[in-house]
Amino acid sequence: MTQPAGAGVLPQGTFWTLDLDQPLPPGPAPRVPVVFMRAGPEVAQELARAMDLDGPVLVLQRFDRGRHCYIGRIDGTLVTYGWVTFDEEDIGELGLSIRLKAGEAYVWNCATLPAYRGQRLYAALLAHIIGELHRQDLHRIWIGADSDNLPSQSGIALAGFHPVGDVVINPGQTMRRVWLRGLPGVPQQLVMDLHYALIGELEEVWLSASSVEHSATIVETPTNTSP
Repeated sequence: MTQPAGAGVLPQGTFWTLDLDQPLPPGPAPRVPVVFMRAGPEVAQELARAMDLDGPVLVLQRFDRGRHCYIGRIDGTLVTYGWVTFDEEDIGELGLSIRLKAGEAYVWNCATLPAYRGQRLYAALLAHIIGELHRQDLHRIWIGADSDNLPSQSGIALAGFHPVGDVVINPGQTMRRVWLRGLPGVPQQLVMDLHYALIGELEEVWLSASSVEHSATIVETPTNTSP
């Protein structure tokens, strides 16, 4: 069944995908010269500054857990970055985790420094990441964006990703009801794949309004799909 709509129902974020087994989309050209590359622990301090962190501890922890980071430099300055996960990653703003199958990747925590925005660096960085993951023989990439972050969604679309579904939240004072709503025209199997990655075999989850811990759940086969 399709989940009911209501005045308090809010699309919180949209998830997009790219099939790496299909011909790759043409990469958008940045408006300024930039050099993209994969970064490692040797630039942890520089990455921490770009991410507005107090120190490199979190960055080093991500590398230790096998996360990859790709960056772009203009005249040697780190101006844009994005992280990639291959197994499981918490999505703190949603209170969910995405669990990836073999051959999948999740792109997250991407940003461009404010002084360099508006130069198509985000879309170009995504295109670079797409090419790198394709060369690693991966099959699918997932990426998400807040529903109200139109610049991010524009960059994701420009890089060649296709929207699959919205994570919808019905807020409450003590509990939040969360489910996935497939977008019109998206193949049913693709929506179900995303549903399983985010919510598993549950139709929906109930999360504490003050924490990200899962509480009561309803165990049903996901059916909020589009043909």
